[in-house]
Amino acid sequence: MTDSQVALITGGGSGIGAAVARRLLDAGQRVAVTGRGAGRLRGFAKELGEPEGLLTLPGNAAVYDDVRSAVDTVLAEFGRLDTVVANAGFATHDSVAEGDPAGWTEMVLTNVLGPALLVRASIEALKETRGRIVLVGSVAGFVPGPGNLYGATKWAVTGLAENTRRQVTEWGVGVTLIAPGRVETPFWDTYGSLPPGHLLTADQIADSVVWALGQPAGVDVNTVVVRPVGQPN
Repeated sequence: MTDSQVALITGGGSGIGAAVARRLLDAGQRVAVTGRGAGRLRGFAKELGEPEGLLTLPGNAAVYDDVRSAVDTVLAEFGRLDTVVANAGFATHDSVAEGDPAGWTEMVLTNVLGPALLVRASIEALKETRGRIVLVGSVAGFVPGPGNLYGATKWAVTGLAENTRRQVTEWGVGVTLIAPGRVETPFWDTYGSLPPGHLLTADQIADSVVWALGQPAGVDVNTVVVRPVGQPN
């Protein structure tokens, strides 16, 4: 167990992040998850039976001191860091022409600044293990949507993934962008209802993350776009 790989997942207490954490724990890895809600993190740990290989670390993914502290704690507790998953993010589900700007700052900081802070805080540890950075983007980061500011943040994540790859690949660190289509997760809670049509599950997206992490040494899978069958855009 002490030599098993270690992953740090932001926004890991629910949805895609929690599904990835479960998959990695089941595979024998040690996992740390962060999130703003300490209660939700405690509930997630309890749901899993308080596994020895799980750390829950309350913190804000858009605050560098919190992110740096999470990385430091992981290294102190587990001694290494092999994978970081920038999963924390949310949507205000409104538009630039008609929406409420009050929620935009937090969304932009969480969705765009958050992944950049995770890269900055973890890169030295990832150099040591020749590890991997996983950024959870969105199909909305490839397909323009009318007035969609959330989509614009995910276009930024798409660019951040490739810009990061071009810098860190020389250090043996891989970068994978996972860009899901519509997924049935708490993402839709503030929308009011699930979108129409077939939706992917968080577990199906977690399968894509684990697949990318399981590639042979020297293979760098960079962009994975995953839509449910029937989603046209």
